[in-house]
Amino acid sequence: MTAHEARTTVVVITRDRRERLLHTLDRLARLPERPPVVVVDNASSDGTAEAVAARHPGVTLLSPGRNLGAVGRTLGARHARTPYVAFSDDDSWWEPGALATAERLLDAHPRLGLVAASVRVGDGGRGDPLDTELAASPLGRRHGLPGTRVLGFLACAAVARREAFLQAGGYHPVVFFAGEEQLLAYDMEACGWAVCHCPEVVAVHSPDGGAREGRRAVMRRNAALTAWLRRPLSVAVRRTGALAADARRDPEAREALRGVLERLPAALRARRRLPAAVEAAARHVEGGRARGGRGAARREAAGR
Repeated sequence: MTAHEARTTVVVITRDRRERLLHTLDRLARLPERPPVVVVDNASSDGTAEAVAARHPGVTLLSPGRNLGAVGRTLGARHARTPYVAFSDDDSWWEPGALATAERLLDAHPRLGLVAASVRVGDGGRGDPLDTELAASPLGRRHGLPGTRVLGFLACAAVARREAFLQAGGYHPVVFFAGEEQLLAYDMEACGWAVCHCPEVVAVHSPDGGAREGRRAVMRRNAALTAWLRRPLSVAVRRTGALAADARRDPEAREALRGVLERLPAALRARRRLPAAVEAAARHVEGGRARGGRGAARREAAGR
């Protein structure tokens, strides 16, 4: 299969991680599917653009001139010309055959908007703890869908129907980065597209260490902002109130609350309540996490 015959484009976002990105591009270039690749360089200052052009001249390189965060993936998807788009970060890639498997699933299930892949961590191949959480989603499996319905996934281990991704608006600028997947899952479901965990599609994630500094505060900020953007006011107020209570003694919560207040006007301007069925699904998922008590820990272990 040649690049122009490929049906899935891989979109990679990066910022100031030139060597990691080049390693990922080397891996993608060896895939049997030979997918076209779009790299969105979020304002790197380490010579990323020049290095990509020299080593992988066939890659489409987009340089928006500023850090778009997760919205860079949306820019990449808009430039893709294939019906499906797979997403990688500069430290992740796809197992040989994974993209072909995702294409078959998407071909066979017209309501399927996004495939949440299983994740192997590093070349050793141990499973990511998030896989267990996704497989145990209380939403279960519905007729006409190939896997368990989920309202979250790992962004660098997802294959989307391009039409569905763009109809949902892609990633939201208010959230920017970290925990951005939940809002997209909500919006895809609100547009009538299903998000399913399909463990037969496998991505490899090779992070260089634990969670990045400040990551937990940003994720707490974004959980509250997601509520303000899509959930009932009672949910948004409760989550923000919990942050405010924690902020009295927790610097991380204070940082998260500050971020919520800074972005709240933009969130309110973009606020749009979920359809009743999607809101019910979100509450069902939250109830399952509360009973299990392990969802947040697993997500942190996944580096998200």
